[in-house]
Amino acid sequence: MADTQFDLIVIGGGPGGYVAAIRAAQLKMKVAVVEREHLGGICLNWGCIPTKALLRSSEISHLLRHLDEFGFAADNIRFDLAKVVKRSRAVANQLASGVGHLLKKNKIAVFSGQGRLDGTADGMRKIAVEKDGKPVAGLTAKNVILATGARARVIPGMEPDGKLIWSYREAMVPDIMPKRLLVVGSGAIGIEFASFFRNMGAEVTVVEMVDRILPVEDAEISAFARKSFEKQGIRILTGAKVGEVRKTGETIAVSLEAGGKTETIEADRLISAVGIVGNVEALGLEGTKVKVDRTHVAIDPFCATGEPGVYAIGDLAGPPWLAHKASHEGVVCVEKLAGLDVHPIDWTNIPGCTYSRPQVASVGLTEARAKEAGHEVRVGRFPFIGNGKAIAMGEPEGMVKTVFDATTGELLGAHMVGAEVTEMIQGYTIARTLETTEQELMHTVFPHPTVSETMHESVLDAYGRVIHY
Repeated sequence: MADTQFDLIVIGGGPGGYVAAIRAAQLKMKVAVVEREHLGGICLNWGCIPTKALLRSSEISHLLRHLDEFGFAADNIRFDLAKVVKRSRAVANQLASGVGHLLKKNKIAVFSGQGRLDGTADGMRKIAVEKDGKPVAGLTAKNVILATGARARVIPGMEPDGKLIWSYREAMVPDIMPKRLLVVGSGAIGIEFASFFRNMGAEVTVVEMVDRILPVEDAEISAFARKSFEKQGIRILTGAKVGEVRKTGETIAVSLEAGGKTETIEADRLISAVGIVGNVEALGLEGTKVKVDRTHVAIDPFCATGEPGVYAIGDLAGPPWLAHKASHEGVVCVEKLAGLDVHPIDWTNIPGCTYSRPQVASVGLTEARAKEAGHEVRVGRFPFIGNGKAIAMGEPEGMVKTVFDATTGELLGAHMVGAEVTEMIQGYTIARTLETTEQELMHTVFPHPTVSETMHESVLDAYGRVIHY
């Protein structure tokens, strides 16, 4: 009979849960993971990884249609949508299967089913595991980490039906390439799908309730991205309210109100990308001191909840809703449990990335948030058009913006839009983690020619020392 007593039980095997489990095993803890659906979670199976595979295909589609700019020519360019989707699924499956191998390698027990808190016994947490409504196992552990993630928010009247109205899951495995696509929501998920389908040839309209797209980003970067998307032919409606959604045979008609005007948009498909809801149900939180705020579990900087011995990480524990944030929380949480000297989590040091064309990336405070926090700021900017490598790549559209405290020189935030900025943002993330000032960044030697030189020039610009613009 399988062992049922552990030092740590992790409920949820996504990028937060499985990383926490592995780190705990490295620290000589006896660990179990309870997963109800698939190891790797949404990220590996239906999120971060397969969408990047799709976006890579769409980047190739864009490049093939602009071969003349690089001196090439090709006729009858076409794509096989089924093969594009098949490749995406294969990439996801390869990585997801690797998670199972990693857990086995680290001698971590895996239980398939829904785990929930089931009281205590002799100072130990009891966990009941069920599958298809039937008991699978009764486990105990001193500590439990909840890592059950989140799911797409469903708006009444816009419920995904798998045919005309898609959630991210249907959008990831499209059976057709819609000629006309309506995307509701302009966060990272909505914008990435808008970019993918536009690059593949669809007519795309993006609808956003607030006054700008990518609302968590710096306003200047959002405005730059919007102009770029509109130049590609994406129609963007901000400050828009979605009214009646009518299915008309094989198409959909949506009533919208924006700018004091009402119009009806017809589309072949609608993607609902209006946020997420934490998976707090069926976890046995009733009667505990775990606080749930708007479907997310409240935690302290070491991921502890109000209930002794119960912790929460990842999307379940609130924003930012990012896989790397979940993994970092898992490591910090476990190392704190092990008695290591660990720094509390600073969520402003978690970089955010949107893998559209152009890409968007940021870390730290926006200019507006920095001012709201009472900082006197110095702001630097540098455009890609002033960078030799960006021009040589045929990617001159982009910019880097840095925000410093005018008194201390602290790097408060960094914001980017352009080719490969999701790879470059880590430089600024390291700088914030090390608490560097403008002086260290100015005296860092950046290789030439690289797009990363725009980062250096942006810092110089904040202090009136920019060279190439």
